[in-house]
Amino acid sequence: MTFGSAGRPAGLRNLSLVNSFSLVKRTARGRPGLRWADPGGLLVPATAAFGALSLVGWWWGLPTAVAAFAAGRGPGRGRTVVLFLAGALVAGAVAVVLVPSLLALATQFVAVVVLAVLVPWFVGRFSRQYRELVRAGWERAEQMERERQLVAEQARLLERARIAQDMHDVLGHDLSLIALSAGALKLAPGLDEQHWRAAQDIRGRAAAAVERLGEVVGVLREESESPPRGPGDSDIARLVGDAAASGLPVGLAVDGDASVLPPTVGRAAHRVVQEALTNAAKHAPGASVSVELSHTATETRVAVRNGAPAAGTVVRSGQPAAHLSGPPSARPSGAPARHPSTPPSGNGGRGLIGLDERVRLVGGSLDHGPRDGGFTVSARLPHQAPAQLPPRLADHRESPAPPGYRRARRRARRTLLTALTVPLAAGAVLLAAVGTWETVAASRSVLDPGDYARLRVGQDRSEIEKVLPDRQAAAQDEQHERQRRQERGVTCEFYAMTADRFDDRSGDAYRLCFRDGRLVSRDALTP
Repeated sequence: MTFGSAGRPAGLRNLSLVNSFSLVKRTARGRPGLRWADPGGLLVPATAAFGALSLVGWWWGLPTAVAAFAAGRGPGRGRTVVLFLAGALVAGAVAVVLVPSLLALATQFVAVVVLAVLVPWFVGRFSRQYRELVRAGWERAEQMERERQLVAEQARLLERARIAQDMHDVLGHDLSLIALSAGALKLAPGLDEQHWRAAQDIRGRAAAAVERLGEVVGVLREESESPPRGPGDSDIARLVGDAAASGLPVGLAVDGDASVLPPTVGRAAHRVVQEALTNAAKHAPGASVSVELSHTATETRVAVRNGAPAAGTVVRSGQPAAHLSGPPSARPSGAPARHPSTPPSGNGGRGLIGLDERVRLVGGSLDHGPRDGGFTVSARLPHQAPAQLPPRLADHRESPAPPGYRRARRRARRTLLTALTVPLAAGAVLLAAVGTWETVAASRSVLDPGDYARLRVGQDRSEIEKVLPDRQAAAQDEQHERQRRQERGVTCEFYAMTADRFDDRSGDAYRLCFRDGRLVSRDALTP
């Protein structure tokens, strides 16, 4: 038996194909308020209509697949498609019960449902979810980048506030000395009235400048931030000594004369060493640390290096392993220590961001990263700040993945797996159901070979009706059908030889032809 529309004119088939695509296009664009992929609109009914026409001609499967793909790619749930498929299956079962000859189209029906409906619909559904996942991922990445920039800017502002505090300490001290000197000048014997008033004015202006400087720095500082850590001066040797006294294995090497160090450069170098020692104690507990200072007439170089943490040393995540002012016994324990090559993450990494800003403001450069199994922080600090400060270096650190990234990836993998397994499982179930149905139907149309052998040409139909099955087999070869139609007045009936699908005679049939109620021929049709 053949399916399709071989007997239809080619022009009519082409016109029907064009009309089918036009219907899909009008479904999406021809009416206001309808979109290209609207499962609740006309695309799903169009898919069902094209699928039904595919039973007449295989080429209708192409517009069926296009409509199913568009329906799956559009918004909405898959409930509509499930309902239409369930309705199609129920309608097909009812049709086969009413017209048993339609059972011959069951295999083609399963092929249309699986290949032209389910597979394109799942491909469209996966395409839509992947498109939405990509768009949401880019939106999340942009949001995280904005947040990261805000955190970095906040760290820079806080570091500037610390610099302002440092300048307050330095300038306040100098202005206080000026005020004291002016006060002493006022008390000098033999000072005339004009110079006495000048000295009083200098003292008053210096005191007022100290007050205004304190007010400005108070505005810049945020009350929520802790005051600058470490000693109030820029004595790096004292800082390293305090760290060593707290149990941190640290050594200091100085090359050159530090007396020519400008105050701003000295405090910047102090902050570099302070931040590096804090990070080493926090992220590489027990590791040996070396601090190297190199002074020349034009610049100062600072390098702080730490090795791998001591074996068996542990540190609680997010907490320092040792404090610069506490004994070694006060170090907390818990989770395994962070690898020293991991960039410090305390306070969200703001310490190094602020440190980079401080170094940049004095015209220098900061470098930090894993080196030889440990971590190194180095800075170059010119003694004379350039006229134009160096630009900020872009932060190329990889942003952490959003919390739902893995969950979204798992969801996408599940959708892809579903798109691959559901059509296969549905096809297998439908083919099993069709095969069972065909076996049951064929068992009611089997003519016993012994009864067939006893039939004789010329017998009256009433004599042989008692051995004939209740049902006839499905339509047989088209060539035999045409031969039957050419013989006027002849009615042919077909009966299966066996109901066993694994028997070699499966699909073969007996043909009994009658004219005027008498058997005129009997044949065994074996392709």
